Amino acid sequence: MMTISAASTVLAVALAAVLCMKASSSSSNLTVPPGAVYIDPLMYNVVGANYTEWRNVSTVGFNPTNTAPPFIQVFDPSFLEVTGPSATIRAITSNPGFAFAHEAPIYVPDLNVVFFTSNDGGPLGYSGWYNNSVVSMINLTEVDMVLASTTGDANVPIQTLNLSDTVQMVNGGTGPYKGNLLFMTSGRALLPSSIVLVNPNPPYNTTVLLDNFLGRQFNSLNDVKILPGTDIMFFTDPTYGWLNDFRPEPMLPSQVYRFDPSTGQVRVVADQFVHPNGIAFTPDGATAFITDTGISGGFLGTNQTLPATIYQYDVDPLTQSFKNRRVFAYIDSGVPDGIQLDTIGNVYSGCGEGTHVWNAQGTLIGKFYLNSTTAQMIFTKSGLVILDEETIYLANIQAQGVDLITL
Repeated sequence: MMTISAASTVLAVALAAVLCMKASSSSSNLTVPPGAVYIDPLMYNVVGANYTEWRNVSTVGFNPTNTAPPFIQVFDPSFLEVTGPSATIRAITSNPGFAFAHEAPIYVPDLNVVFFTSNDGGPLGYSGWYNNSVVSMINLTEVDMVLASTTGDANVPIQTLNLSDTVQMVNGGTGPYKGNLLFMTSGRALLPSSIVLVNPNPPYNTTVLLDNFLGRQFNSLNDVKILPGTDIMFFTDPTYGWLNDFRPEPMLPSQVYRFDPSTGQVRVVADQFVHPNGIAFTPDGATAFITDTGISGGFLGTNQTLPATIYQYDVDPLTQSFKNRRVFAYIDSGVPDGIQLDTIGNVYSGCGEGTHVWNAQGTLIGKFYLNSTTAQMIFTKSGLVILDEETIYLANIQAQGVDLITL
């Protein structure tokens, strides 16, 4: 196994070695997909006093091999179970200058379409106190046809939805939920945050399910998942609407809520966050994950001592409250925004320079490295669709996502 001295020249030689497709691990030769890079953690545990590439800000990604993005970083051989032998990352559509692909991805298998939303109040989102965000969709059948005819990227046209005015600043989504898209709206100006159902077919009829907590407006609802085996919604409510200048000053703590649409009951199941953001469940519904993006403070700026953390909870089988909070992972770049799980227990989150993947024990095993912020991703028949603000990427991996469809 290769080691390094304190000298930066020796370090550079050692790190360059991992660019080879055949990379040496402690136990065997590791074959990675074309264009992927294996990074042995033992090679950078000690870099020495003369190291010149310290990452002093969390906005800079960890790319010790200086590989040109997009590419796949492999930190552990188990990540190859995710990627498969021939995984690649290719752009499938883009619109430079407009953050049209921010969050709320919902994959509808029957249509082979992914729905998503533009950035609400963020950079290049062109939305705010006076302007709404935009919900769009991309047809993956068209994507597959274009990618089959080229070895490069694609730029498949997207379609924008004309939705009801009750849908203001979509930020989170899941489903299909009983055949519909389930969106979380952050609200805009004095228009309230809400949970809405949208028919995935024209004319995209909309039904508002919830827009208040016993007469009090939510701050700016963010993300949502359904507890497996039920039709009960769990959602997060940080203060990003206010921090991004499109909602009034918050009047509730930043919390996680449970909403049973059959009874109308809504209650808090977890608190003590700075900014609760993404949410996910294991397929058995016994474990919940919540991301806290406290480091990212909108107009208050970035505070690197605040959480960029994924927390893990047990879901109480009787009350469905979240208990036994513990740290699952801390993010080395950016914040952990949206979160998804695959069928073999790995956890995916959109972070500062791409999508990060951890195994069930919280060990970072790999990254889909784009060198830009990716808030969300979604599993499809074609692979992992990654929303990268001005671009959407497709990673043709072999891992499958957990079933998010509620009948």
